[in-house]
Amino acid sequence: MSSFEPYGSCTLCPHACAVNRLSGDRGICGETGELRLATAGLHFGEEPPITGGGGSGTIFIVGCSMRCPFCQNYQISRGGAGRAVNSEEFTEICIALGDEGAENINLVTPSHMAPTLVEYLISSRKAGLKLPVAWNSSGYESTETVKIAERVVDIWLPDLKTLDKEIARRIYGVERYPEAAASALLTMAGFGRVEVDDKGWMKRGLMVRHLVLPGEMDSTRGILEWFADNLAGRAWLSLMTQYTPVGVPGRQLNRVEYEKVLGWLDEFGIDDGFVQDLVSGDEWLPDFRRPNPFSSDLSRILWRWDTGFVRDL
Repeated sequence: MSSFEPYGSCTLCPHACAVNRLSGDRGICGETGELRLATAGLHFGEEPPITGGGGSGTIFIVGCSMRCPFCQNYQISRGGAGRAVNSEEFTEICIALGDEGAENINLVTPSHMAPTLVEYLISSRKAGLKLPVAWNSSGYESTETVKIAERVVDIWLPDLKTLDKEIARRIYGVERYPEAAASALLTMAGFGRVEVDDKGWMKRGLMVRHLVLPGEMDSTRGILEWFADNLAGRAWLSLMTQYTPVGVPGRQLNRVEYEKVLGWLDEFGIDDGFVQDLVSGDEWLPDFRRPNPFSSDLSRILWRWDTGFVRDL
């Protein structure tokens, strides 16, 4: 368990629930001061400059400060599938990902464990880790937490779910999300512009991800307008269309909605980034009960919480 004082009265996310996670109490994120991981492996389904040629070295962290009702990673974000690792095991995982060809270390849902991750990544650097580190977050984090993470983070991959307070309350159950996420993203943008290597792989900077929700098009338009006004030229945008109702009633995005979003990109002059193809079906959804939660085309698992290293997968 980390000895970092922020866990003693935790305010790492804007919930500021102030529980003593060092004593074993759990915050809204569902976690104590122990860093718990679910899986680690090479992921080939991220944006091209993140996937690169060798895949993104994704490390799935247990817990989350959000409670999105359709979360595709619910088994680890709130289901608890994972176990605690110390600095030495974390470093071993990072080094193994690099040895297997990962282009980066991609920390998935890291914000509630920021102090420990900083501590462990500093140790990993000392042990020889040279890969850029990506912060793959919900966007719901305090600016103070972003500044803590900046010590070790190179690439910022936050969500921007909505800037509409009513939608934030109704769908995500967090009315303060718009204000908090906008502040966090602007802080991230202040650390420098996007940098790529000679292959086009991302090495530094901010890529904002937005998942388009069916039937909530005004929310997406507001996101695009805000991005054009505040982050154009300073960051990339990744528009995602993979919304799939998991455990909730609903539908996927339709072609009319998809074409409307493409038109808004032209209207606002946004051309730095990526748009996901219109996704249908749910075959791509992960199941963390399987040896490889993703399809073999999307992922190669190197480590699992229940078995340790599984290099033969």
